[in-house]
Amino acid sequence: MASPQPIPRLVLCETGDPGVPGLESYSSYCVKAHRGLKYLGLPYERRFGIPASFKKYNPTGQVPVLLVADEAVSGSSDILRRIQQLAGRTFHETDDPKLAAEAHIWEEYADTAVSGFLVAARWADERNWPRVREAFFRPLPPLMRPLIALGFRRKLVSSLMARDVWRAGEATCWRKWQEQLDALELRSPTDGFWLGRFTVADIALFSHLHSFRQEETPWQRDQVAARPRLSAWLDRVDAHTRQKAPADDVPRAVAS
Repeated sequence: MASPQPIPRLVLCETGDPGVPGLESYSSYCVKAHRGLKYLGLPYERRFGIPASFKKYNPTGQVPVLLVADEAVSGSSDILRRIQQLAGRTFHETDDPKLAAEAHIWEEYADTAVSGFLVAARWADERNWPRVREAFFRPLPPLMRPLIALGFRRKLVSSLMARDVWRAGEATCWRKWQEQLDALELRSPTDGFWLGRFTVADIALFSHLHSFRQEETPWQRDQVAARPRLSAWLDRVDAHTRQKAPADDVPRAVAS
């Protein structure tokens, strides 16, 4: 990649900080953006708001959105591509096109299949809904909270039906989820990273799977924990991406 230029001001538009140690956001896509920025050592600011408040940057009203000076980059995958350009290097630090292609496939799997189960765990699973409602809607005025929460829930469960995640019912959804976890457990590396070296596959898979490992989804959290190889890999990626890169690896200073 080309040599990095001075880094413009970076602002990550996202939902509020959950106040959970080791979890930057309840949005797994925002977690993905955070971990990519931290891994590349890019300084950035955070701007909180409900997703609709960022429609001027992204007409879909979805987060994350990364403001690169006057440029708005929406969608976690596009954000990761853009910040690699800014840093002047890739996550995997190699020009191997096959590695990049496989990493992209795993990223798509994480962003579609795994994220669908996460939405189901939070918004459709009755066991989790009281905890999710309390955690996600706590900032709202108490009188408005139930109505707004119910509206969001209906919309998201409807999207799960359209994505065929919840169409066959709860039992089928969680049977398939356990099958996916079993396959991921068998595929998990015993050491190192998903494709041998660190890639975007690690960031994407981690961001969604780590989001299951929270108090709001205890059954799903315990299912992940029951897979030791998968859990150990998640812990390795967590440690590898939680802090910014060492000073010697940080690209150019932020432009004034």
